[in-house]
Amino acid sequence: MIKILVVDDHAIVRQGLKQILAETPDLVVTGEAGSGEEALRKVRTGQWDVVVLDISLPDPSGLIVLQQIKNEYPELPVLVLTMHAEDQYAVRVLKAGAAGFLTKESAPDQLVSAIKRVASGGRYVSPSLAEKLVSDLGSDPRKPRHEVLSDREFQVLCMISSGKTLTRIAEELGVSVKTVSTHRTRLLKKMRLKNNAELVHYAIRNGLVR
Repeated sequence: MIKILVVDDHAIVRQGLKQILAETPDLVVTGEAGSGEEALRKVRTGQWDVVVLDISLPDPSGLIVLQQIKNEYPELPVLVLTMHAEDQYAVRVLKAGAAGFLTKESAPDQLVSAIKRVASGGRYVSPSLAEKLVSDLGSDPRKPRHEVLSDREFQVLCMISSGKTLTRIAEELGVSVKTVSTHRTRLLKKMRLKNNAELVHYAIRNGLVR
């Protein structure tokens, strides 16, 4: 049996995922979490074969949870499941250590195959994303401005865009407010933005926050 931890902040989504997986005899959801903090606690206290992780989580964000899981349990496969478009998050989460990436729109058709693939030590991306990644190898398209950011700068961008204060961000990341302010200054410069209002507008326009 492949034991799965489902992490999503919406109970109805968790229930839907469990219903999809219940139809496959060798897959079983043995745990669920509704926040980043709860997810990390369950990962540290339970035995899992795969973590299905929503990237849009509160306290802390899914990207931070992913990085923490890979730091503490590098062999534990994490399948990222998100409502965001593939071209917004896929490459970043795969570089951060995710074993696979799946959108919620395609989950009903591909979830079982994705979980079995990552549980066996493989990696999973959708056919459309695989085609895009291969296409990108032979081209140099103009990339969105947020792709030049470091992972930490990208986290700060998303957290500010979600309405969190610098103090709150510092608490969640475990760093000083001054450090967060430095990240904010750098990301604004890299992205050629003037202030938080422009940053939020950019994040919404590019589907980085919901």
